[in-house]
Amino acid sequence: MAVEQEVTISMGATRMPAAFALPESGEGPWPGVVVIHEILGLNDDIRRIAARFADEGYAAVTPDLFAGQGPMPICVMRTVAAYRRGGGRPFEAVTAAQAWLGDRDEVDGSRLAVAGFCMGGGFALMLGVRSNVAAAASFYGSVPSRAKDLEGICPVVSGYGGRDRLFAQQGRQLDSHLRDLGVPHDVKIYDDAGHSFMSQREGISGAISAAIGGLSPLRAGYNEPAAEDSWTRMLAFFAEHLGAA
Repeated sequence: MAVEQEVTISMGATRMPAAFALPESGEGPWPGVVVIHEILGLNDDIRRIAARFADEGYAAVTPDLFAGQGPMPICVMRTVAAYRRGGGRPFEAVTAAQAWLGDRDEVDGSRLAVAGFCMGGGFALMLGVRSNVAAAASFYGSVPSRAKDLEGICPVVSGYGGRDRLFAQQGRQLDSHLRDLGVPHDVKIYDDAGHSFMSQREGISGAISAAIGGLSPLRAGYNEPAAEDSWTRMLAFFAEHLGAA
């Protein structure tokens, strides 16, 4: 089992909460992954994903992009607006998280990746352009309309649900952009999956989310075959570009 803890990361005069997970056994320094959460925020499901990275031999940190931004609806609007502008606090937050992770004694700062989901997928691509991460994983996230906005990006592994009427085309666009740019990549569309196919929400909230997601154009919901294949592809891609965990 992963060793999990809550930490804070300095952002100038403020402190940002984050979840941090390390492998339970073995000797570091380990490669690291910055995990960027969905539009639902830093919740138990994204902590589960960070812990799974740790179980696979990575140190994983998940910054809370919504911290200090007000009520949840306002947080979402401000974060989405910042993504569209291409700057602002969320970009500062993920950059600070990468720097914090790379400076840890338990982490090999020369072997860092980023993995983002839903809203976080778009930020993962941008971090892949603007920083020195060795690989980026982006799942069912937004993609720039122009290939030139991804110039200089690191190798990318990605996945989208074919039943997702809003984002499946984004996956096809990402594949096209990366081919045009000559960037090593692995983009896959899962025909039987919808949006958020890697998310496992439990309890009443999970049941409500599944019911709503199944009726929306996103067709959102956990899809085990797509999720497990994505984990296999992502870990193999990270091993190729970061070295074995």
